[in-house]
Amino acid sequence: MDHLWSPWRLEYILGPKDGACVFCRKINPGNDRTEHVLWRGKLAFMVLNRYPYNNGHLLILPYAHVASLEDLPPETLTEMMLLVQRGLAALRAAMQPHGFNIGVNLGKIAGAGIEDHVHIHVVPRWSGDTNFMTTVAETRNIPELLDRSYDRLSSLLRKQSQEETESHTTEVAPLT
Repeated sequence: MDHLWSPWRLEYILGPKDGACVFCRKINPGNDRTEHVLWRGKLAFMVLNRYPYNNGHLLILPYAHVASLEDLPPETLTEMMLLVQRGLAALRAAMQPHGFNIGVNLGKIAGAGIEDHVHIHVVPRWSGDTNFMTTVAETRNIPELLDRSYDRLSSLLRKQSQEETESHTTEVAPLT
């Protein structure tokens, strides 16, 4: 029998179960590196998924603790989609994926692991990233440490922001 080593999962399994939302804990800006928060907007933020499907798996979340998209105001939805765009650009530059899956799972039956705080998944994909491990053993191999992914992506996001500031195009007004 083969064994896979994934010690980061033990932190979740044995960690405190205080009932608090794991996403709401990430709202405190003092913990951005340890919580892998890559970007903060006014109404939403971007983090690396702690239990990714692939390297670079991002989550886009509102600061508001709500369960469904229809519970969010239009400004928050707009900012979340702008963060999806920002994340795509950073992932393309840092990891050169061949494609992406972008989605929202609403409700347990739809696959939501955390139902109470709506979030958008941005998953980079590469040709052949689903192999026998996934198909036969229902196991994923994630070759890059989250801290390394964080360093690569946060550096690119800062650079993008600096370039936007210099070109005076930091904000996109929503359509009215």
